[in-house]
Amino acid sequence: MTTMADVARCAGVSVATVSHVLNETRPVRPDTRRAVLDAIDALGYTPNTLARSLVTARTRSIGLAVSAIRNPYFTEILQGVESRALEHGYSLLIADPHDDPAHERKVVQLLHERRVDGVIVAPSAEPSALVDYLTRREVPAVFLDRLVSEGHDQVCAENTAPVEQLVLHLADLGHTRIGLVAGEPGLSTTTERIAGYRAGLRSRGLPFAPELLAGGHSAAQGAEEATHRLLALPEPPTAIITANNTMTIGALRALRAAGLGVPDDIALVCFDDFSWADVFSPGLTAIAQPSREIGSAALGLLLDRLADPARPPRTVRLPCSFVHRTSCGCAA
Repeated sequence: MTTMADVARCAGVSVATVSHVLNETRPVRPDTRRAVLDAIDALGYTPNTLARSLVTARTRSIGLAVSAIRNPYFTEILQGVESRALEHGYSLLIADPHDDPAHERKVVQLLHERRVDGVIVAPSAEPSALVDYLTRREVPAVFLDRLVSEGHDQVCAENTAPVEQLVLHLADLGHTRIGLVAGEPGLSTTTERIAGYRAGLRSRGLPFAPELLAGGHSAAQGAEEATHRLLALPEPPTAIITANNTMTIGALRALRAAGLGVPDDIALVCFDDFSWADVFSPGLTAIAQPSREIGSAALGLLLDRLADPARPPRTVRLPCSFVHRTSCGCAA
């Protein structure tokens, strides 16, 4: 079995230098680092991760707690986290918190007990137990997608201005009754997207009608029921905004069940573009979040926290983009 000493002899350096290259515990000159890496490749040396973690108190692993199974948006975020983690020699342990406060607290504890170096979490609408656990145990952590605590690092997309842009676009097309199918109460994304909806109405001098704001609870079934409620109003909306991609599916089901065509009978636009949004006929006008970039930024914040635990917490917001298709009623 090839040892670290074999690598050192092959590269013409000390065992300590090989250790510094592998563990990134001290800067090494680029030519020396290259010689060590070439020797590792030539000899087929595989570092003993468990032994190394005993020495460094680091496992080179990151815990990621997101509801990726149910939401394709989080799947793309996961890809962004994983890609950057691999670049820096970290592996991922992934858990699904199911957007449940008790479960998210448990899965983060399990990840912590497996000695991950830090965690990235998309928190639920009631994250107090989670925040308390992370704070008391001083676990390096980054909150993803939803803002929770200014005492922790956080990364998310802009929410308010993009939804306002959707409202302005619909209003400029002549719509005065614009409905919003909103997400789970308590999430910062829900609060900010509702704020953008109301801001857009104000900008065009349209009154806020409470009955046009329907809660879809960030789920397809909830959005389907919310859309049915909107359509049952004495004066139903002529346009609907859905506040995430999962709820867009529920809204489309409700419109189909009601025999309404998009955009001939009702306009539909959505927050969260997704990979098959342009396959629908008509194509869905949407706000696209930089999902992979959010994941990559979250990993970057965590790496910075691991390198300097005392630095002030940061909140990073990334811009979204407006994807103009035809579900809003515009020509192709």
